[in-house]
Amino acid sequence: MGDVKLEHLYKRYDDVTAVEDVSLAIEDGEFVTLVGPSGCGKSTTLEMIAGLETPSEGRVSIAGEDVTDLPPKDRRLSMVFQNIALFPHMDVRDNVSFGLRLRDFDDEEIDRRVEQAAETVQMDGMLDRMPDELSGGQRQRIAIARAIVREPEVFLMDEPLANLDAKLRVHMRTELQRLHRELGTTIVYVTHDQEEAMTMSNRLAVMNEGEVQQFADPLTCYYEPTNEFVAGFIGSPSMNFIDAEVTESGVDTAHFTIDLDPDAFGLAPGQAVRLGIRPEDVVLSDSDERVDDPTESIVATIDVVEPVGDEVFVYLLLGGEYVGQVGEGRADEVDEADQLLMSTPPVPELSGGPEGDRTRVRLDRSAIHLFDADSGEALVHGVTTAVAPDTGTQEAASETQGSDEVREADDASR
Repeated sequence: MGDVKLEHLYKRYDDVTAVEDVSLAIEDGEFVTLVGPSGCGKSTTLEMIAGLETPSEGRVSIAGEDVTDLPPKDRRLSMVFQNIALFPHMDVRDNVSFGLRLRDFDDEEIDRRVEQAAETVQMDGMLDRMPDELSGGQRQRIAIARAIVREPEVFLMDEPLANLDAKLRVHMRTELQRLHRELGTTIVYVTHDQEEAMTMSNRLAVMNEGEVQQFADPLTCYYEPTNEFVAGFIGSPSMNFIDAEVTESGVDTAHFTIDLDPDAFGLAPGQAVRLGIRPEDVVLSDSDERVDDPTESIVATIDVVEPVGDEVFVYLLLGGEYVGQVGEGRADEVDEADQLLMSTPPVPELSGGPEGDRTRVRLDRSAIHLFDADSGEALVHGVTTAVAPDTGTQEAASETQGSDEVREADDASR
């Protein structure tokens, strides 16, 4: 059994708290990723699991045994670091078998484990090569093979792909998923790359400032983020956020209104919120067949168009005028609060760089998120339908109505 349990872990360095009250229950055979920005405490948490750091408070258990005070060698785990750290004067075979020889395994068992590990990472036939004869990806595989031969109950991986080029990172992600499937061993993985975390993991522990913000499967973190930080960190490009206020009949922003019944969503008139919408859930008005329940059109000005192959990123200005290129005053006049990023398939009207043109967009009501403006906690995921408290029946939320300012801009654009 390779389950890992963290109970109320803290790590303090003088007056700095690097990890604060982290509790996780990682199941046997699970691939869990600790993900977050630099300095969020994810590597420190991994090092406390490994025994390289001693918790200031809390407990670490592996396979039901309290290992908080055990040295790393007695924890039945293996670790793969960002720095591959192969011995340059040893061939592949000796690098992989080094730890076994230190533990006085007999030669027959060492050969069996080395050959099996080399086959698992698809490096059989290369055991006599020196590290400087291998590519970056092959050296990373050797580091993984060196961890495999110990036959641990838990693999710990601290950003093992960070030093590889982009194409090789994608390839090694696939290799790690295949390896996890074949071995069935628990993997605790650390990365700041949310795409890497999303593609490989059974569950994510999203961390910020030493605390776990959400511990859930990748799609739950994506579609139902627990707070504004998770919503903004998970997903590329990042979610759009717009300041708003709840009214008697909906949610008002500076540039448009979303009609809804506040009571049905547990909201109160006058409440300050942040409206979140992902770029792929912003659509051109004449392409709203992409969504089942779009809002009414919102007038915007095309600022920057970025074609990236199978999609186009369009930076929109809400309620503002296009003011030219950088160096002509544009950079000083564009407020981030007035911007909206849209991700859309290539369409003729966006070819040729139509910067400065007016357009109309709609939002997918089912993908609108509302967050508390003060705490950042999620309040609502999707405003397509609401359950009325008094009847318990579902009623469709009405279409978005533009503010007076937006309606005037809409008329002018016709």
